[in-house]
Amino acid sequence: MIFEQIVEKAPEGTVIPKPKAKLDFRVKGIGKRRGEEAIIYFVPNHKNLACPNEKGINRTEFEKAYEQLSMTGQFTREWFKTNLPDCNNEGSCNFTTIGGLFDLIGKAKYTGPGKYSRVE
Repeated sequence: MIFEQIVEKAPEGTVIPKPKAKLDFRVKGIGKRRGEEAIIYFVPNHKNLACPNEKGINRTEFEKAYEQLSMTGQFTREWFKTNLPDCNNEGSCNFTTIGGLFDLIGKAKYTGPGKYSRVE
């Protein structure tokens, strides 16, 4: 399962690749989001760098996103907004976090605004 691969290759403190981020987004660890086991990460707080915010993406959200990437060859922001609305509502940066973690484990690459493509 993709969730376990991410957990294994992105331990606490791992910088999440982001296409346009000026500050680092880092993995905090495992927690809970929307009632499920989730990867929690720190989001830079531009008003107080010493106090980052936290967001998370749960197992089901990663699995659905990876299924989309595998089936179509793409994971897009448009698909994300429509098919993972709760994850999107927590913060649009969850899209680039999913894509960035897929990139980190060699499953996808950022290929332009709002789009990650499967790595063959």
